[in-house]
Amino acid sequence: MANRSDTKTRILDAAEKLFAERGFSETSLRLITSKAEVNLASVNYHFGSKKELIRAVLARYLDVFMPAAAEAIVAVRSNNANASLDDIFSTLVAPLLDLNSLRAEGTTTFLQLLGRGYIESQGHLRWFITTHYGEYLGLFVKAVAESAPHIPPAEMFWRLHFTLGTIVFTMASADALTEIAEADFGEQNDIEAVIRKVIPYLSAGVSVPLTKDVM
Repeated sequence: MANRSDTKTRILDAAEKLFAERGFSETSLRLITSKAEVNLASVNYHFGSKKELIRAVLARYLDVFMPAAAEAIVAVRSNNANASLDDIFSTLVAPLLDLNSLRAEGTTTFLQLLGRGYIESQGHLRWFITTHYGEYLGLFVKAVAESAPHIPPAEMFWRLHFTLGTIVFTMASADALTEIAEADFGEQNDIEAVIRKVIPYLSAGVSVPLTKDVM
């Protein structure tokens, strides 16, 4: 049993790193098995398919992050019924950073994996996330909507997707952006600093009143 567990973990660790670096589509099962030093039959035995492997890689993070994020949102709204969008988005910082204790550079890796899923149009991943974590997503969307009640549901749909796109780009470019900020402005930024920098921008974008043309 220990050997089986070790093999499964090696496959997940290898797949996670390759998926984050190369993307889901560009990472073959043979590349994963080579890095994990296992045979292809081991992947089929433990996961059944590449899609199931992709979901399992993300689930290791989502199973920890989603409940923690939901708990943080409930807590901040319990303390302040009129919590702002800054407050709501800021509740996600600690659960995101806690992923570093789950795995080395877990925060960055998780956000890169989410970005890969978003960019590569992995429809099965959207189904997986909404099916298994829909309750947590619904709580977040509800909290955001109630913090910006002047934004109609259809417009909020677009703004939340624009928000996701901003996060995906920022996290995908985080290393380059921090290097530029250091070279040009003498700033020292880690992943937490980058996340906190983007929150006011996201809050402003989501909450800005609609113009008459949009309405």
